[in-house]
Amino acid sequence: MSGHTENEIIIAAPLDLVWDMTNDLENWPRLFSEYASVEVIERDGERTTFRLTMHPDENDKVWSWVSERTTDRLGRTVSARRVEPGPFQHMDIHWEYAEAPGGTRMRWTQDFAMRPDAPVDDAWMTDNINRNSRVQMELIRDKIEQRDRERRTAAVPAN
Repeated sequence: MSGHTENEIIIAAPLDLVWDMTNDLENWPRLFSEYASVEVIERDGERTTFRLTMHPDENDKVWSWVSERTTDRLGRTVSARRVEPGPFQHMDIHWEYAEAPGGTRMRWTQDFAMRPDAPVDDAWMTDNINRNSRVQMELIRDKIEQRDRERRTAAVPAN
């Protein structure tokens, strides 16, 4: 068995702004509520290897792992995978961006499998990822839309 999730949201902002803000890895702790820090390990063209560290969970455990992310701005896609999979046998994430009525559609697809000795199974993790993706996407949407409003207000000349 394996896990698969698909989540998307419409962000009322231009695609370039959505792309820029969601692919600014160093800013992820301010964009996502779950990440305490991001450490870029290596950049090689469009590929970035980085360590994500989460805020402590309800048991005061801090989760951290290394991921690799490859951006394709022209194709409006990002492919990522965990290099240090931790409790996962594998975790692959695909981001897609598209212009849509009302703004930009951002879609996350995650394919994964939990290790047999992981504390949770694929079904539990699927539910968890779906629940958390909605929360994070709404936070990201709100922050990007706020930035877009600020940019448009700053661009309007004073009378």
